[in-house]
Amino acid sequence: MRAVQVLLVTGPGGAGSSTVAAATAARLAAAGSRCVLLTGQPAGIADLPDRVTVDVAAPQPALEELWARHAGQLSGALPLLTVPPATSVVALPGVAEFALLTALAGHLRSGDADVVVLDPGPTAAATALVGLPGALRWWLAQAAPTRLRVLATLRAAATADRTGVTAGLLAGAAATEELLDAVPLADPARTAVHLVLRPDAAAADHLQHTATALGVLGQRVASATVARLLPAGPGEWWQQRAAEQEQAVRAVRALVDPVQEVAEAAVAPVTIADLFALDAALPGTARPSLAPAAPRRVDGEWLLDVPLPFARRGEVELTRWADDLVVTAAGARRSLGLDALLRRCTVSGGSLTEPGTARAVLEVRFVPDPEQWPAGLLAAGVAAGAPAEGSGA
Repeated sequence: MRAVQVLLVTGPGGAGSSTVAAATAARLAAAGSRCVLLTGQPAGIADLPDRVTVDVAAPQPALEELWARHAGQLSGALPLLTVPPATSVVALPGVAEFALLTALAGHLRSGDADVVVLDPGPTAAATALVGLPGALRWWLAQAAPTRLRVLATLRAAATADRTGVTAGLLAGAAATEELLDAVPLADPARTAVHLVLRPDAAAADHLQHTATALGVLGQRVASATVARLLPAGPGEWWQQRAAEQEQAVRAVRALVDPVQEVAEAAVAPVTIADLFALDAALPGTARPSLAPAAPRRVDGEWLLDVPLPFARRGEVELTRWADDLVVTAAGARRSLGLDALLRRCTVSGGSLTEPGTARAVLEVRFVPDPEQWPAGLLAAGVAAGAPAEGSGA
């Protein structure tokens, strides 16, 4: 079965990302693709559901469904606790992103679409959504580490007739991991992130900040759309506006490729015909086939490359905690699990190459930990370095 592709469309509020997402879904459906438009709010195009499957993932129903599915396990594990019904559960912040994540997993598992156009809302919400699977995996690892899971499994086998709190929690953790396994939001080969920008002086800065945050999370900007461009008009006001728009488009084109331009409509589109007339659908972009980052040997050290487009020196934080490398930049943080080789090393430092450009990469240096390496390997030429708890780049 062919893998379902995900097109994530986002941008600053008012840029028109929802319109671009709807136009893209309509164009794909017209071309014969089985397309789902997954969004947190109705698209506002009257006849769009006649052509495209529109899935509105509302937070409250999603939370109630999840609660109803696991309330029985929780009640059985904690018999002294009165578990409220699903209709009384109050949503927490972040449930909107989780609702989209759950709905996306459902479409990817069922194979009911060739493409899912994902409209998560403004850029901050989209970045939170992309980072949600990694964040949930980190918290699951803290709440239910491998040793606890093994002990709980052994205990459950020895007391099969009794339901324990730990067993119930681990069952919930396993169900969450199955959900996370289904969503490839951090894989640029499966999920393409497209940014829709307003034609103003902040466009280039917004693109750079978003690209850095996505880089932390393992993603990248696949393309950009500068939307809501006003036509030329008479007078000084129009000349100033036209100059600002032209400068914004030029600045964005200097940072990313491809870039498309979409004119402002006189009235908001309300039909598929309006969407087609606006010509706002995303351009077709090739998805890169990227190999996972692997350490490379240089002069007795190992280097691990973490792409961070447009990151600048002094704006990146790097720490090592247990078997994880923690990278923070542009308001995003990711905990990268180290492989077996790097887990037996210490971090000796980190530095940015080509800072402030699209090619910026965080190079993290590792040296072997002599307490974890066989003496023969170290004697063969692997130089040992002093341990380092963290580094700034």
